[in-house]
Amino acid sequence: MNDTITMDKLHEQHHALTADALARAIWSQITEPGDGEAGILVAELGAAPAIDVITGDTHYIEGIDLPGLRERVLPKLAAGTVEQMFRSAARYSAELVTPEHAHWPTRVSDLGVHAPFALWVRGNTELLADEVTTSIVGARAATGYGEHVTMEFSAGLVDRGHTIASGAAYGIDGMAHRAALASRGRTIAYLAGGVDRFYPSGHDALLTRIVEHGAVVSELPCGSAPTRWRFLQRNRLIAANSRGTVVIEAGWRSGSLNTASHAQAIGRPVGAVPGPVTSAASSGCHKLIREGATIVTTAEEAADLA
Repeated sequence: MNDTITMDKLHEQHHALTADALARAIWSQITEPGDGEAGILVAELGAAPAIDVITGDTHYIEGIDLPGLRERVLPKLAAGTVEQMFRSAARYSAELVTPEHAHWPTRVSDLGVHAPFALWVRGNTELLADEVTTSIVGARAATGYGEHVTMEFSAGLVDRGHTIASGAAYGIDGMAHRAALASRGRTIAYLAGGVDRFYPSGHDALLTRIVEHGAVVSELPCGSAPTRWRFLQRNRLIAANSRGTVVIEAGWRSGSLNTASHAQAIGRPVGAVPGPVTSAASSGCHKLIREGATIVTTAEEAADLA
């Protein structure tokens, strides 16, 4: 760890950032999304003092496995790695948004110790703080029925002043973003990797348009690759920073059910669109309805969720 650098030295190099913003940027780089132990440490001590603890000789803090946390994060806390994070952000005009930022989405605090330390944004950061945001999620292998309903819901919600949030995946997500853009609305795409690595690659053009007319967001810094865990954790941001989540088509094991679960866990309303009982693409939606999700069949009903 000879090239591990101190907060004081980092602050000298990045004096335009407050100590808290700088530390939160570093935490976003050295932890996996939703790391609860890191979240406890930052909540108890503050982001910058928590970095000092990790790099210091403190041996015990109640409720935290310090040796385990150090083992996870210290290999990533190297001078070159941290500097590359900021160089990449500058190259792609990715803005760092932390709780001190005017557009920090305060709703994500409902995630508690699993809330993001910071967000990296390409596009209009104002959208993060939009009062009325509805997330629309669903199957990648969407049917014509699902895409049609998504188009109508997204456009109808935009007409009612809603910002549309989703995960930029193929199928329902992509259609939700496209319909919002076509309606001259506001849309936010949450990624499971860095905002410099558009995923899926087939949505490069779509995500470029969202950067120009909306916002592309990640809690991971530029250069970070999407992984299965990061997709699942990304879903909690979609749910947390929306007033309600609408699931339009979802298979029995769809990742959209994970988004719905995150929403329900923090008290956000979930709406599900029913489909043909013979359609496997709607089996997850029917499961949500049986478990208490609100049936939504129109954009007006979706708007009334929250």
